Amino acid sequence: MHNQPINQQVIALIPHYNHSNTVGAVAHQLRQLNLPVLIIDDGSTAEHKVALHELAQQDGIQVHFCPQNGGKGAAMKVGFKLAWEQGFAYAVQVDADGQHQLSDVAIFLQKSAENPTALICGRPIYGDDAPKSRLYGRKITDFWNAIHTHSRDILDGMCGFRLYPVVAMMDLLKQEKIGDRMDFDIEIIVKAHWYQIPMVWVDTPVRYDKNGTSHFRAFADNWKISKMHTKLFWQMVWRMIRGKPL
Repeated sequence: MHNQPINQQVIALIPHYNHSNTVGAVAHQLRQLNLPVLIIDDGSTAEHKVALHELAQQDGIQVHFCPQNGGKGAAMKVGFKLAWEQGFAYAVQVDADGQHQLSDVAIFLQKSAENPTALICGRPIYGDDAPKSRLYGRKITDFWNAIHTHSRDILDGMCGFRLYPVVAMMDLLKQEKIGDRMDFDIEIIVKAHWYQIPMVWVDTPVRYDKNGTSHFRAFADNWKISKMHTKLFWQMVWRMIRGKPL
């Protein structure tokens, strides 16, 4: 497969929970880019599963149904495993709510072809529709990520629009415990940095629909992210003591 053009080595992964009103359009845009699509349903309610069963009848779209809600991170881990089992070298992670500018996938693919071992990361460009609470939360995470890595290499730790090298991520997940919920996007990129996986950044607009549905739980997920940063801090200290790279 590695002798094939980059777009034939890539599968799009969409972690999904109760977003059937938007995930179809996201999947269709990705299919127009000639990418196979794998939707990992994270225990959605029955009405959303009906819509997903219909989507799965379409060419190039697979749906994997997790038996219960485990969180975005848990869904992505399932997606990586399935991508690896199907022989894909790379996986593009895309949110199900339609907030990403999917035409930028072409740039991600180009950057990956130029940097085949790299994690290609979206760096969000926000409009006036971005909730202020999200922007403040990102600044806090940016601060902590600079501490965890002793660098400013991670330009954004929370964007759910990335292209991952699959084997490198599978190896990382075997060696490190990474969060199953909204902490996943942050923790996996910090630990990728620790394991010296190269990163390439792509500026990409993010759109927030004021009538859209978010599954970010303000108190519960912020508390989980705070605990994660505390854990990462002490893991960083322990890595320093042992002389391991950050």
